[in-house]
Amino acid sequence: MLSIGEFSNICKVSAKTLRYYAEIGLLLPEVINPENGYRYYSIEQLEKMLLINRLKSYHFTLEEIKGLLERDDSPEKTLYLELLKKKRELEKQLQDFEKNLDQLKGDIAELRQGKSLLSYLEHIDVRLVEVPTMYLLSIRKMVQEDDFPSEYRNCFGRLFRRITEDKLTISAPPMVLFHSSEYTPTGLDTEFAIPIKEFVTGTRDFRPGLCLKTVVYGSYSNLTYVYTRQCEWAEKEGYENTGALYEVYVTDPSQVSKESELITEVYYPVKKRPQKEKTNGTRKSESVGSVNPEGL
Repeated sequence: MLSIGEFSNICKVSAKTLRYYAEIGLLLPEVINPENGYRYYSIEQLEKMLLINRLKSYHFTLEEIKGLLERDDSPEKTLYLELLKKKRELEKQLQDFEKNLDQLKGDIAELRQGKSLLSYLEHIDVRLVEVPTMYLLSIRKMVQEDDFPSEYRNCFGRLFRRITEDKLTISAPPMVLFHSSEYTPTGLDTEFAIPIKEFVTGTRDFRPGLCLKTVVYGSYSNLTYVYTRQCEWAEKEGYENTGALYEVYVTDPSQVSKESELITEVYYPVKKRPQKEKTNGTRKSESVGSVNPEGL
């Protein structure tokens, strides 16, 4: 048997941590002396402690580790599957860190050249276009922020199955419309839609009309910058929003090998803001010249 001090020294885990592990039921001492409360661990428990340390190094929580160690049915298979799952999580985190590092390097280079950290907003192209009416086959629901990846798969999967079963004709790439102006406790009012040629049960007319349009190449994380740029453009040029912002996914993310190959169109429905009258009754002239939308 090993005293808590000896066990602590061999495993490089503090006695305080071992007491906490015992408190939460993760690793109980083999024996506790009833007279003095001294704790003792068996030699066999060394391997269990090594396994706990190994899983912690893979960023498993103590609760997850406890659940794995308590599994009696196919523990090795369960551990194998959980390690595969954690591997995918860490690979995703690594990709995110690499992306953040590249962006950080770019920001440092911009500042070194005396440019603003947000100077890239000036290079986001915003165009005024007229979007024709279309028929949408869609699913509208409240979606929590963390649920968007799974809802994209589920909702578009259901829509594509309906299109296949009813032999409908897709007329444009899939899109998502955001009807909420902000997040609420129940989520974001979101509509997953696919334009089709036929008007059938479950479809609706969609008349976006005049819109600001920006084509985005690359990661979906860049879309937030586009929203900001479009709002600034509309304010400067005298336009105001008239409907739900929506995104059109020109490329299927499951069909590209890297994020840089993604193409997304962002649309922001607008109308010209009414001119304010001067006190003498004449209308104030516009601060900018007229803009001819594409397609008009």
